[in-house]
Amino acid sequence: MAHSNGAAATATAAGDGETAPVPRSLAPARKVALITGITGQDGSYLTELLLSKGYEVHGLIRRSSNFNTQRLDHIYHDPHAVPSSPRPPMRLHYADLSDSSSLRRALDAISPDEVYNLAAQSHVAVSFEIPDYTADRGHALPPALPYAAAKVAAHWYTVNYREAYGIFACNGVLFNHESPRRGENFVTRKITRAVGRIKVGLQTKVFLGNLSAARDWGFAGDYVEAMWLMLQQDQPADYVVATEESHTVEEFLQAAFGYAGLNWKDHVVIDKKYFRPAEVDSLKGDSTKARRVLKWKPKVGFQQLVEMMVDHDIELAKKEKVLVEAGYRDPKQQP
Repeated sequence: MAHSNGAAATATAAGDGETAPVPRSLAPARKVALITGITGQDGSYLTELLLSKGYEVHGLIRRSSNFNTQRLDHIYHDPHAVPSSPRPPMRLHYADLSDSSSLRRALDAISPDEVYNLAAQSHVAVSFEIPDYTADRGHALPPALPYAAAKVAAHWYTVNYREAYGIFACNGVLFNHESPRRGENFVTRKITRAVGRIKVGLQTKVFLGNLSAARDWGFAGDYVEAMWLMLQQDQPADYVVATEESHTVEEFLQAAFGYAGLNWKDHVVIDKKYFRPAEVDSLKGDSTKARRVLKWKPKVGFQQLVEMMVDHDIELAKKEKVLVEAGYRDPKQQP
């Protein structure tokens, strides 16, 4: 994450995928933020936060034949649908982190005051299958996971550029953060999706791996506030963002199934294929610095987070069941 030391000179008035610059004087007097990974869980929550603070928000998306903007659908406004309604100051641009020329064009056109670099292949298990893509570099580092190795490299690149060139750049070391917008292949969301489907009769079993793994789980909406606070400080620095509480996958199961009035032991099957080649048994963060300097602390606790996700996924399963009963979806098709 970084912000520019000088006033930005241009703004974009282009539509989706375009990067035509216009004089900033013609745009509203507001801060301009650029988010990579805007279509992800964190990107969508950060977009909401920045818009609520009066920012003009630009996001980079990769060109694809399939739309992947569902986490932003509630924000995006089609001017053709309600012409008289003002569009939120959010624009999407095509670019790819592996294509430096596209990044340079976007930066030149948008001229952001703040940049939030959230784009990544962020699934740990998948990182074992595509390690080169996850890291996008050609040398090894000590961490046991390809995902962790990529994070270490990015961390020290940021520190190096900050110290060598005086760039206001911060590293946010964010421990696991979840929400109803979490990808369905992450264990927390996999569990709550299963709870919803089991509750309405669409599913009976969920297959999982190591139930003893412990993680420091927080709410993504809280964590993006910490990102923003980092860039509001007088000096750049690195911060750990965490709840400082650790819970096992089994505890998450107990909380999620119990909240829905179910016994997780009746529905969980252990499948060895979900065990990782290298596993970190327990993770718990120390966010003392973030709490002291940023005055940040998590607002959503573990149980509240679980209940939020279960409530969302029960409602989602009810809608899914309507499609199944109408014959539009195969009942055996699981997320």
